[in-house]
Amino acid sequence: MRNRLFLLLIGIITISACHTTPTELQTGIWRGVLTMKTGDELPFNFEVKGKGPKQQLTIFNGAEEFPVDDVRLVDDSVFIKMPLFDSEFKLKQADGKLVGKWVKHLAQKDSELDFVATPGQDWRFFEKPETAKANVGGRWSAVFTSDGVRDTTVGEFKQDGNKVTGTFLTTTGDYRFLEGTINGDKLYLSCFEGGHAFLFSADVKDSVTLVNGKFGTDTWEAVKKSDAKLPDAYSLTALKPGFKKLDFTFKDIDGKPVSLTDDRFKGKVVIVQFMGSWCPNCMDETAYLVNYYKKYQPKGVEIVGLAYERTTDFERSKKTLTQLKDRFDIPYPLLITGFTNDKKETAKSLPMLANFLAFPTTIIIDKKGDVRKIHTGFSGPGTGEHYVEFVNEFEKLTDDLLAEK
Repeated sequence: MRNRLFLLLIGIITISACHTTPTELQTGIWRGVLTMKTGDELPFNFEVKGKGPKQQLTIFNGAEEFPVDDVRLVDDSVFIKMPLFDSEFKLKQADGKLVGKWVKHLAQKDSELDFVATPGQDWRFFEKPETAKANVGGRWSAVFTSDGVRDTTVGEFKQDGNKVTGTFLTTTGDYRFLEGTINGDKLYLSCFEGGHAFLFSADVKDSVTLVNGKFGTDTWEAVKKSDAKLPDAYSLTALKPGFKKLDFTFKDIDGKPVSLTDDRFKGKVVIVQFMGSWCPNCMDETAYLVNYYKKYQPKGVEIVGLAYERTTDFERSKKTLTQLKDRFDIPYPLLITGFTNDKKETAKSLPMLANFLAFPTTIIIDKKGDVRKIHTGFSGPGTGEHYVEFVNEFEKLTDDLLAEK
């Protein structure tokens, strides 16, 4: 009888051990796949590091490594909160994989996409892609069509074997760090960092022609063109006739009113950043402006960020902006405008602005308080030489304004 009882207890313990939920995620490289509304699959890779409750993720897109620190395991559930953009993963552990939803919190409702991640897979689109039929490295003139409206962009790609990295530049910003594959005569590119999920595909007709492109419900095509370029980013947005200055008063995240007439801005070159915590391009610009401010604030430059969030709720906006401020250690004030990121709402908030087109937009004000330049969009570090050109031009303009009497 004792032997039977002993064997029964061993069996129960063994069964319990076999069904014990892992207390941590498997470390190493994973392949995650989002299922888009179109039914297409968007893959990206990430790495799990650390042990127990201190595990972290790093998401890879081209040269970018995007750290994610908020990872919680509760029984068989895994909750991953993205550090920016107000989105999260709600997942279950099943057969060694993670299965569930990516949830993007919008102003009125949440948007969800199915998600599955598999450990030990370091490939993005294809484990063993077919030999590339052409090299797409170089500069392209790409035309996107959405609801019959055509928009010309510039593609910049690098190719190493089957692997392709690069981005598309538009008049309102860039698509950040894209990474993908050429599989025979098909090009695939993706990017995910918690804010936007970008998926591009196209047929490679030859080394100078891309056709049958898809980007969500949009279509695109491109021809290789070494001198392809966009309109001057300083020519797209302006003040209305008769205006030379900006005038606003908004509260900072502590509820204190801030205006350009405050003493801290008088006699200074002032950079006004139109931004939002939901905007990946604004994230890139913020990362640059933080270092720019450290360099130029002692010389007489001030920056103020005007935030246009998805909601007009002050406390909700404060929460997401505080996360952004802490993430980048932002030393300049961020103001909650109380207007949403709808471009018509932005226009209402500053009626002296004409033709507001995009986030981010950056306004440069001289020491007399006059608007001297307005820059639409931002060419981030994913654009390579275009980013370097922007930095050189922007800082040359700053030096010139500081030198004025």
